[in-house]
Amino acid sequence: MQLTRCYRPSRMGCYYRASPAWSLCVPDVILRLALPSPLRRLFDYLAPPGVSARDLQPGARLRVPFGRREMIGVLIEVSDHSEVPAGKLKPALQLLDLQAPVPPALMRLCQWTAQYYQHSLGDTLSWALPVLLRQGEPAEARQERFWLIAKDAHLDDPRLARAPRQREALKTIAQHPHGVSHQLLSQLQINRDSLQLLQDKGLVRVEVRRLSSPERHANWLAQPELPLNAEQRAAAEAVRAGFDDFNAFLLAGVTGSGKTEVYLQLIRETLEAGKQALVLIPEINLGPQTLARFERRFNARIALLHSAVNDRERLDAWLAARDGEADIIIGTRSALFTPMKRPGLIIIDEEHDASYKQQEGLRYHARDLAVVRAHQENVPIVLGSATPSLESLHNAHSGRYAMLRMNQRAGGAQPPRFLRLDIKSRPLDAGMSPPLQQAITQTLAAGQQVLVFLNRRGFAPTLLCHECGWLSECPRCDARMTVHQRSRELRCHHCGHAERQPSNCPSCNNVDLRPVGAGTERAEERLEILFPDVPVLRVDRDSTSRKEAMNTLFNTVQRGEPCILVGTQMLAKGHHFPRVTLVAILDADGGLFSADFRASERMAQLIVQVAGRAGRAEEPGKVIIQSHLADHPLLVQLTEQGYFAFADQALSERRAAGLPPFCHLALLRAEAHKPGQAEGFLDEACSEAELLLNELALSGIELLGPVPAPMERRAGRYRAQLLLQGNARAPLHKLLAHWLLVLESLPSGRAVRWSLDVDPIDLF
Repeated sequence: MQLTRCYRPSRMGCYYRASPAWSLCVPDVILRLALPSPLRRLFDYLAPPGVSARDLQPGARLRVPFGRREMIGVLIEVSDHSEVPAGKLKPALQLLDLQAPVPPALMRLCQWTAQYYQHSLGDTLSWALPVLLRQGEPAEARQERFWLIAKDAHLDDPRLARAPRQREALKTIAQHPHGVSHQLLSQLQINRDSLQLLQDKGLVRVEVRRLSSPERHANWLAQPELPLNAEQRAAAEAVRAGFDDFNAFLLAGVTGSGKTEVYLQLIRETLEAGKQALVLIPEINLGPQTLARFERRFNARIALLHSAVNDRERLDAWLAARDGEADIIIGTRSALFTPMKRPGLIIIDEEHDASYKQQEGLRYHARDLAVVRAHQENVPIVLGSATPSLESLHNAHSGRYAMLRMNQRAGGAQPPRFLRLDIKSRPLDAGMSPPLQQAITQTLAAGQQVLVFLNRRGFAPTLLCHECGWLSECPRCDARMTVHQRSRELRCHHCGHAERQPSNCPSCNNVDLRPVGAGTERAEERLEILFPDVPVLRVDRDSTSRKEAMNTLFNTVQRGEPCILVGTQMLAKGHHFPRVTLVAILDADGGLFSADFRASERMAQLIVQVAGRAGRAEEPGKVIIQSHLADHPLLVQLTEQGYFAFADQALSERRAAGLPPFCHLALLRAEAHKPGQAEGFLDEACSEAELLLNELALSGIELLGPVPAPMERRAGRYRAQLLLQGNARAPLHKLLAHWLLVLESLPSGRAVRWSLDVDPIDLF
């Protein structure tokens, strides 16, 4: 008799099955658990000793043996039978929760996510839970120890006659009848050893209390709301009319049109209805700015969740939201999985941003999942952007979303004026032409601020030997290493490899090594020389890596004095710089020619978003776009007719080419240490997919590839990919569900690292 594993797709994952010779029923309580493993199946365990079925709730965590180690699993269901022989079933080690920390709504969302993105349910739950819950920590809010004087204790106790420190500590504790927090002992100059001795003598006691949340105020508003113009008011009223049910709204407002004020007033109405609001933002760096604005406006309990928040604070915020103690939840994409006791509204700010797509592990798109969550919980969702994604515009045109347009800037500010500057044959100084330098000089002389945009970190994109033509290639990637002048390093921005910048050419030993091209460091250095009397502030990942660095930079800008901001796309996202009147885009040509069909959309969004930082107050704004292709049709259309004219044209081209959003994609990626291994696995995978297409009688699905990835070697691995393109979503997902079961059993798959990306946004 032999036990075999059979995997069949279902909403519960995959199951064990005994061979046809026999089947076994086990009378004990059987627990089906999702474990943090890439295996797309559930695992059967016996209940821990002393635990009955009534103690078990779906969503509870258990510690279980798994091979030679222990894991924390989440209970999916309890059964009275198993297809695993009794001798093979192991008991769980410990039930960690009498009350399940994972509420049913979050469990439904995770099950949908695992099914749609063809991912392990256990790993999906692991992504959704805070780190401390994954590690088995109690699902309880932070607790604090308080020291109190014992009931019968007194200062004249004879045991204190020769212990002056203990007597002084007891005197201080006695002055605080509600107790002294353990965290305040040092401030009160209480010796902890003395307290321990007092506790041993029974003169003081310790009480553990849960930290209480701040109380709600009678009035939600801490400051008056701003008056809405006609477009803002119409948008707010449209959303308000759909508050009682699921409705999806695309708030397409030009930069500076006051979308945030619409959000704030909708959130106020949500709070007045006794419900919670979830606000997703694309970048960590927007978190403090957004939090500060919300704290100024509301007398509310606000939870902030993103990767820079420590594990304890994240768990506290997660639990506060789950228990209804947090009124507003603000966070980046992972905050989507924060449970809410009374969900009332979901807002996705800058919904077009690629940061909402997770690129490793569970490759979900937070914007799309937020719409699913809003539908499951029957609440409205608002997707806001000045440059909506083509997918969202298509959903609006087809009636899935209600389109809300805001074409006027708030407060009477005028839209910026665009100037395309042809730099062919012009001398460039660190990427800046003489007319641009002159425009910067005039702007600063007028007491205003300048934003210089260059989406390239470092000093220069590569290092060149002028004698023999050697270039600084990364030893682990098919890419060149970037020059970082401040640290005298060459760094690969793809794999992170770094090495000291050589003084001689490694090929010919010549000393004439020249940095080629310009990055933000080079632009910053040159601007400091050209404008020595004005602060030059660089904003990129390197300059803002230290805590509070971003706030320090922005505080300087907000003072309103003349300065120059130079940076990458971090400057393009939602920031309000009222004194910036000139935006200079040093190189607009990067997105005009690319193998990625989304490159032009991203370039258009980036230009419009960066341009939107100019002229947001009384002074009019100007945007200078440097290009060697100033008369390119895309640039002409974007600057003269606006983003929505470009988007309509791009949608027509996508429809004609059969590209998203008019088709559905899935990308199978593979990488291996040896050349050819990844392609070999993908060849087998392609053959299996073709067989399944015939067996399942599926049509309208194309297999494109396998082909080497556009950057074939990255981080020492050789990469290849196979693209699946379907006219309809249902047949494609039916194929994927069966195909992955086959791929998991292919011997060639064990020699490579492979992953499936459903709805990829990056084909590299």
